[in-house]
Amino acid sequence: MHILITNDDGPPSDQSSPYVHSFVSTLQKHGHTVSVVLPHTQRSWIGKAHLVGKSIQPTYYRPEPLQTTSEGRLTNHGTTHNSPLPPTSSQEEWVLVDSTPASCVQIGLYHYFTARGPIDLVISGPNYGRNSTAAFSLSSGTIGGAMEAAVCGMKSIALSYAFFDRNHDAKIIEGASEFSAKLIQHLWDNWNENTHLYSVNVPLVEGVGDRKILYTNMLQNAWRSGSCFQVIEVPPEADDTPSDIEGQIRRQEEKFGKLELRAHSGVLGGASGTDSGTETPTGQGHPRYTHKHFKWAPLFKDVYQSVEESEPGNDGWAVAQGFTSVTPLRANFMHVAGVEGEIKLGGES
Repeated sequence: MHILITNDDGPPSDQSSPYVHSFVSTLQKHGHTVSVVLPHTQRSWIGKAHLVGKSIQPTYYRPEPLQTTSEGRLTNHGTTHNSPLPPTSSQEEWVLVDSTPASCVQIGLYHYFTARGPIDLVISGPNYGRNSTAAFSLSSGTIGGAMEAAVCGMKSIALSYAFFDRNHDAKIIEGASEFSAKLIQHLWDNWNENTHLYSVNVPLVEGVGDRKILYTNMLQNAWRSGSCFQVIEVPPEADDTPSDIEGQIRRQEEKFGKLELRAHSGVLGGASGTDSGTETPTGQGHPRYTHKHFKWAPLFKDVYQSVEESEPGNDGWAVAQGFTSVTPLRANFMHVAGVEGEIKLGGES
C-alpha cells in the first residue's frame, strides 16, 4: 500500500514522540510506500481542528537511521531543513507543517507525493498514550487526523500506544510496531463496509502479539469532578510550552497506568482541576466578576475510575486488561434513533 502517516505528537523525540520512527520503518520493511506529514511540534488535544486564517509554512525533516542505545532505547534523531531535497536524492525526508494533524492530512493527501501514486490508507499515530473512552477520544488530535481523512473519503486508522510506564524499551516498541503493522494489514484486508475509521489502542507490554485483540465499543464517560481548569493565583510570566504540557499529561498517564497494571481497585486519586474561586457579590461597590487566571488541568482519575466501574467490552476496559482494542467508528455525529417527526410549540394550531 501507499500509506500516509501523520500524528499529533510531532517529529521524533524522546520526550514527546518516541514511536513514530520505529513504526514508519516497520511499515517500510513490510513493503509499503510510506509518506509522512507531521505537525512541526506537539499538537495533542486539538481534535480535528484547522488553524483558520493562518498560512502554513512547511519544513523538511530527515530522520537518521534507527539505532538502539546501550541503555536499550531507540534513538529519535534527525535534522530539519527549510528546503526539500532535490528529486534525484534517495535520502528519506518527511514534511513538517506548523499546523494541526487534520491539516497535515489535507496537505499530505492533496499537495505532496503525487509521484508515488494514489494514497490507499491514512494512519494517524502511533500516539504517545492511549486514546480510549469518549473523554479522551473526542479531543484527540490522533483521532482527529484519522477523522479528517475519513471525511475526505479515505480509509483511515487512529493508532495509539497505551503505556504503563515510560521505560521505553526498544524491544517492546519494536514489538508493538511489528504487531501494529500486521493488525493494520488484517484490518485493510477485512475492512467492515460500514466503518469509516478504526481507533486502535495497543498496550506497550512484552509479547503484545500473544494477547487478545478485541473489537470494542467506545466507553461513554464524562469529566465528573468539576472543571478541567485550575485557578492560578499568580499568573506565570510565560505559558507552558507544548513540551511542559506533554510532560504533565504523560506523568498522569504513567501514574494511572501503573495502577492498572497492578489491577488496582477503588477510588483513584489525582490533582484537582477545580478551585473554589468564589465570585465577589454584585452590588454597589463590588465588581461583577473577580479577575482570574486559569490553567488547563483535567482530572485524569475520572477517566480511569469510569473504566473501573464499567462493564467489560469497551475500549478502556480492554486496554486496562492489557488487550488491544479495535473500535470501528463513523465520521459523523449520529442522530438518536426514535426521535423524529414534526415539532409543535405550545399554542400553535
